[in-house]
Amino acid sequence: MNGASREALAAARESLDALTDNTSVDVAKLAEELAAVTTLLHREVSLRRVLTDPAQAGEAKAELVGRLLAGQVGGETVDLISGMVRSRWSQSRDLVDSIEELAATADLTVAQRADALDNVEDELFRFGRIIDSSPDLRSALTDKSAPASAKGELLRSLLGGKANPVTERLVVRLVTQPRGRSLEAGLESLSKLAAARRDRMVAVVTSAVPLTDQQKQRLGASLARIYGREMHLNLDVDPEVLGGIAVRVGDEMVNGTIADRLDEATRRIAG
Repeated sequence: MNGASREALAAARESLDALTDNTSVDVAKLAEELAAVTTLLHREVSLRRVLTDPAQAGEAKAELVGRLLAGQVGGETVDLISGMVRSRWSQSRDLVDSIEELAATADLTVAQRADALDNVEDELFRFGRIIDSSPDLRSALTDKSAPASAKGELLRSLLGGKANPVTERLVVRLVTQPRGRSLEAGLESLSKLAAARRDRMVAVVTSAVPLTDQQKQRLGASLARIYGREMHLNLDVDPEVLGGIAVRVGDEMVNGTIADRLDEATRRIAG
């Protein structure tokens, strides 16, 4: 997002934070309702264009939202969406993307309130690794000809009772309503949102053997000093790296594995 949409999303995040800071608000219900509005606006292209039309008065758009959603969702959701359509958006899709982000953030707030945010982060990461290692499962979950209900049932059979309910809701929503994204991209976005709940960055760490608690603490502290922010470590074990560790933070890759050094030496010899 850029320009007006970025500013509008920032304002919407502040409004959501104000709502979720209120302990009387049912945040899980808020997340569910925001997800339902996302589905509605993704499907109704003409409606979202009207709601982001800069030629229309913001108050008129807010009144339209009130008429459409009254009785369908709670007052907090109506107020939040009404505030969003009063803002200016660069593209109509940006509004839908932002509502979807708020839905996920609200669910993550539920996990944070229950002191389960770390578990959700780890489960999202592990689910991504399962997808990477199981082409058949990935194919079943991304098959465009398969009904969303069947995908949802498959996921519930895999995750139900084994993963945090927030993780299950986020993954089911992502798979059944991909909105043009790859499964991997969606999982990465959710992981970043989870880290942002604590103003943390995510480092994907690959090692030949599991790291000890002391090694994890030292690595986390070192990365925090380098990047100036607390770091959440997503840990992966891959015997093929032979030794050392590889660390990816965003688009930056720090590779200190033996396999990587052997590859580099081979390239130098060949060159």
